[in-house]
Amino acid sequence: MKPITRVGLALAILLQFLVLTGMYLKAQIPLWTGEEILVKTIPVDPRSMFRGNYARLRYPFSELDASLFGEEQLRQGEVVYVALETTGAGVYRLAGASLEPPEEGIFLRGRVSDSWFRDSGEAYRVRYGIEAFFAPKEEALRLEKVLRKAARARLKVSGDGRARLVSVEEPTAR
Repeated sequence: MKPITRVGLALAILLQFLVLTGMYLKAQIPLWTGEEILVKTIPVDPRSMFRGNYARLRYPFSELDASLFGEEQLRQGEVVYVALETTGAGVYRLAGASLEPPEEGIFLRGRVSDSWFRDSGEAYRVRYGIEAFFAPKEEALRLEKVLRKAARARLKVSGDGRARLVSVEEPTAR
């Protein structure tokens, strides 16, 4: 093998390693640097919840009214930003949505996955990358019971709105 071929092969392998490392680091940044918040989840039909050892999650801000974006018509894959505000109980809820990141406060960055019409008008389904929670089998069985009721998701949110799911828990009785 010629020396130039060896160098080319080594560079190709190094480039693949660097790309994979970059993808891993990008996914971990919210967990390392993000602010921890709690959000409510919406119960999902437990019969279709598990495929293997993960649970599907929905949130009150997973479906957004088109009126939040004014006259703007959103396309599939478009990036949106959802501002969150805290309730008295320390749980965050939807405060607004826009196509530009808010200048302050906690917000989530998501992508429009589809749109449809309902009684109140057009709505968009938004994905934030926090819609699945992977767990060992025993934990998945416990989650099935918790998610039948109103549960809460503990998230870590980075400064650019990227979020990662830390845990799913039952609300504490007050």
